[in-house]
Amino acid sequence: MDPIYIVLLVVLALIIIVGLWYIGTMNGLRQLEVKVEEAESGIDVALTKRFDMLSKLVNTVKGYAKHEAETFENVTKWRAGLPKELTLDQKQEFMGKMNGVASGISVAVEAYPELKADKSFLNLQQNITDVEEHLQAARRLYNANVSSINSRIVTFPTSVVAGMINMTKKEFFEAEVSKREDVEISF
Repeated sequence: MDPIYIVLLVVLALIIIVGLWYIGTMNGLRQLEVKVEEAESGIDVALTKRFDMLSKLVNTVKGYAKHEAETFENVTKWRAGLPKELTLDQKQEFMGKMNGVASGISVAVEAYPELKADKSFLNLQQNITDVEEHLQAARRLYNANVSSINSRIVTFPTSVVAGMINMTKKEFFEAEVSKREDVEISF
């Protein structure tokens, strides 16, 4: 076989090997880029979940706490007895309201009713913790994927391919100053 053919075959083999390496490296970088985008979407999902769930939970707990406070106040009035300075119509109206209170609560003879709002508050606290942990996990996943792609982008010889396809380092997640504040929960 002629030495020129051997040289051509070696050059052709090297071109094919380099081409396959280039394509494989480029595809690997693109896959890492998709993982970063997916992780970023996970942060958006976690933030949306936090906003939606906490807004609904806080309103529910507020409403229940208000209802419970009103119920407790009505039970206290009911236990204090019928005010003496009322007219007959007012007494009948008072007794009707107290009958409504009595049928609306499950208090029989106890000194104080067992209030349930504390359980709602504990549930709210647990849900806040769960949502924040989910959000932190989404942020950590995003930053791990960014670290992975950035490491590949700056490492030779992958950096050559990254430069050829205009891929630049991704930014790590850092909360904006306004977003570093926690959700305000007031009752």
